[in-house]
Amino acid sequence: MVESAPRQRQQPVHTAVVPATEFVAYAETLSYETSHALEFIDITADIQNVVARSGVQYGQLMIMSNHTTAAIVLNEHEPLLLNDMARVLSRIAPAGDYYEHNDFSIRTVNMTDRECANGHAHCQHLFLGSSESVPIHENAAYIGQWQSLFLVELDHARPRTVFVQAMGTRLPE
Repeated sequence: MVESAPRQRQQPVHTAVVPATEFVAYAETLSYETSHALEFIDITADIQNVVARSGVQYGQLMIMSNHTTAAIVLNEHEPLLLNDMARVLSRIAPAGDYYEHNDFSIRTVNMTDRECANGHAHCQHLFLGSSESVPIHENAAYIGQWQSLFLVELDHARPRTVFVQAMGTRLPE
């Protein structure tokens, strides 16, 4: 029989009890122009401004890319790390590899007149995802000291949109 040490009782790091007068759901769509593939655009300040406009004091924040070749990630904003992450993504799904998605002689669905060969960007997206969810605490996105929210362009320069929804309680006025 394996014996384990007694578990220490977990103490809350931070608590808040708030009298709420209303529950609100607030949403905005933000627009960006990207400039190149594997571009990390720090959108943290824009997201914090949405939360401030929402008036939500305590709740949940959802940030979502409206695209399958642009991702939302929460990570550290350190330039060398961003270079490392871009390099790792390009190794996971290199742009120069063969992708059936890019073979327009066999592909028959979801085609447009301006279709581009971007199978690599879709595959890179698999490892990042479309959205992040973070708590709202005292009318701000509650993220760590080194954390930032990024829109990551995986394809090529183009207009992009990010949907932001804040849900939670407002304080009495």
